[in-house]
Amino acid sequence: MHTPVRPPHDAGNTAAGSYVQLIRPDGSRASSSYDHWVCDVDADQLRSLYEDMVVIRRIDTEATALQRQGELGLWPPLLGQEAAQIGSVRTLRPSDFVFGSYRENGVAWCRGVDPESLMRVWRGNAAAGWDPFSVNMAPTQVIIGAQALHAAGYGMGVVADGTDDAVITYFGDGATSQGDVNEAMVFAASFHTPVVFFCSNNHWAISEPVGLQAQVPIANRAPGFGIPSVRVDGNDVLAVMAVTREALDRARSGGGPSFIEAVTYRMGPHTTADDPTRYRDAAELEQWRAKDPISRVQALLRSEGLFTDDFAASVTAHADAVAAELRESCVNMPPPPALDVFAHVYAEPNSWLENQQEEYARYLAVYGTEGDGGSVSADGAGANGEPA
Repeated sequence: MHTPVRPPHDAGNTAAGSYVQLIRPDGSRASSSYDHWVCDVDADQLRSLYEDMVVIRRIDTEATALQRQGELGLWPPLLGQEAAQIGSVRTLRPSDFVFGSYRENGVAWCRGVDPESLMRVWRGNAAAGWDPFSVNMAPTQVIIGAQALHAAGYGMGVVADGTDDAVITYFGDGATSQGDVNEAMVFAASFHTPVVFFCSNNHWAISEPVGLQAQVPIANRAPGFGIPSVRVDGNDVLAVMAVTREALDRARSGGGPSFIEAVTYRMGPHTTADDPTRYRDAAELEQWRAKDPISRVQALLRSEGLFTDDFAASVTAHADAVAAELRESCVNMPPPPALDVFAHVYAEPNSWLENQQEEYARYLAVYGTEGDGGSVSADGAGANGEPA
């Protein structure tokens, strides 16, 4: 019997020079045809991008610690992917809409999601962490690739409304093997929707290397759907910003969807339930540490005399303050009323659900509680009159 040859884990990637890069790993600036897309990024804006990345890394490390201490049920680390998230989200308008996966917690933070709302789902206190229309970002999506379909549908609505808003959807390299992502590209291309498909190729779909599912660069798939694509150094915040600006400009001007493959690396586990040392070579991790997205921007700032002791202290203080707020809001988060579990199960109340609620309330009464006062009204709201 013929045994198929197992391709190298990076078979889906080509040489480093095959993607857009504006900041080299050593912090030096590289020249590119994409320079004009970020020519307005001055010293203050560059420092702001650096600060954003430091803050979301601090959020990530604090949330990981909270999970290890039993305060969260699970956490999906974004360590190493800060540039991909910050470089893209900082190009968006407030009116644009975001459909992320479970790892875009940095994107959510930059869209205005508060620390408590970031923690709510991972602590098990709610089915959704925030009101999507308050920040124009859909809640955490755990079903792999489903958000791409939501983005395509929302994009069709934008076309129908006749606005110049754009939509961006984030997913990982593993999600590109899901039917949902490919079907979303069919609809986006067919209906010429203003959707940016942003693939964070972090090299590992849980324990499966990207080379097992991508024999060529992932970005090469999109043109088959009629969608222009680009590969970018996902650890280069300026390059990510440049290609995202180009894609958004195309979307707003009626040019339809775009596909971005941000080549980055998941430096931590897939989630805190994962042990990457079981399948990943330590030497590979060290190779990518040298390409760290934060250290390269710091090196660039230093070379231009923009990284002062005062600036460094200010950034650290800001990141620590956010982490402290995150921890306090997490450990002091009150549990939801027990009977709120029945809210929003159906669009309208029905006797079958009401019977279950009454039975559960009697069960709770045996233990001296009545569901913390929780009840479900006719409009599906919780005991306090707000959506449960």
